[in-house]
Amino acid sequence: MTFNIGNQNAANINNVGRDQHITGGQTGIVVTPEQAWQAYAELRAGIEATRLDPASSVAADKELAEVESGLRRPEPDRARIATRLERLTRLLLAAGSLASAGSALVKPIRILAQFLGVLGAPILGLLPILA
Repeated sequence: MTFNIGNQNAANINNVGRDQHITGGQTGIVVTPEQAWQAYAELRAGIEATRLDPASSVAADKELAEVESGLRRPEPDRARIATRLERLTRLLLAAGSLASAGSALVKPIRILAQFLGVLGAPILGLLPILA
């Protein structure tokens, strides 16, 4: 038996040739481009409200500009966004901003990382759990 499966787009896709048993359920998170843009705007506002030292502020602005550039493409450049968002997250962690600003920064970073799919997993691993 042959299956010809075309383009698929879903949170979870399971193509199996025989029986499949799922224990514990399956979940998926879908973030639309519009939600990613909203998260980007919230992240920019959160960073502007955070008191970073001048060098960190310049570096954060540079990374934010690259994230924005990746989002602006007709098909968002997730690899480019992931690289820059991870750098930005590490910068904010080093500056202590994620701890002090809490969900104002963590929430939009989390949403953007989820938008990236698998590429966002390393970023999600950097985020505080409770924020």
